Amino acid sequence: MTLPGYTSNLRPASRRAVLGRGLGLLAVAAVAPLAGCSSDPAFYTLAPWPGPAQGGAPAVIEVRTPTVALSLDRDRIVGSDGDYRIKLSSGDAWSESLPTMIAHVLTANLQQRLPGSAVFAQNDSAAGVPLAVVELDVTRFARDGAGRAVLAGSLAVHPVGAPGSSSVLALTLPVQGGGTPGMVAALSGLLGQVADEAAVRLRTLGAGLRALP
Repeated sequence: MTLPGYTSNLRPASRRAVLGRGLGLLAVAAVAPLAGCSSDPAFYTLAPWPGPAQGGAPAVIEVRTPTVALSLDRDRIVGSDGDYRIKLSSGDAWSESLPTMIAHVLTANLQQRLPGSAVFAQNDSAAGVPLAVVELDVTRFARDGAGRAVLAGSLAVHPVGAPGSSSVLALTLPVQGGGTPGMVAALSGLLGQVADEAAVRLRTLGAGLRALP
């Protein structure tokens, strides 16, 4: 949060008085901006979104920490992205780093969709050596000019150590209700759609791995 500038209301004092109270004035100057804050920010977190569950994916899957555009990777939530402008939500912040949060929610989504597979997020405790990797790049993650929630970027699913092709993501959902809560709920739903697509590709990849001699 950017704190308002401190403006002293003290009247001029004698040199002796100023020197005698120097440390005290420094303490007041450091504390006064904090007193000017109207309220603490409201913290928001993305949530897992249920989807169809089906086995057949590789046994161990790693979800890499996604690449998120610098314009989105900040403490305050980007409320809208349109008309060549990015607007931040006043007083609303993410509860943790956005790339880390997206990775954990996508991991939870895939764990629910892929029973029988061990899915873990990068840098978390691994359940074994991964056979497949999920990589996500996020370039838009906010409302658009029409008020819809938008997730844009690319998704790649491939075996470990093998190159994989990326597909473009351009997903939208209507925002139910106003304000930040409705947008965060819709963005969670869009991550559910990403998990649906990744799960389909992982099952296809699993079938291919099982067919290898």
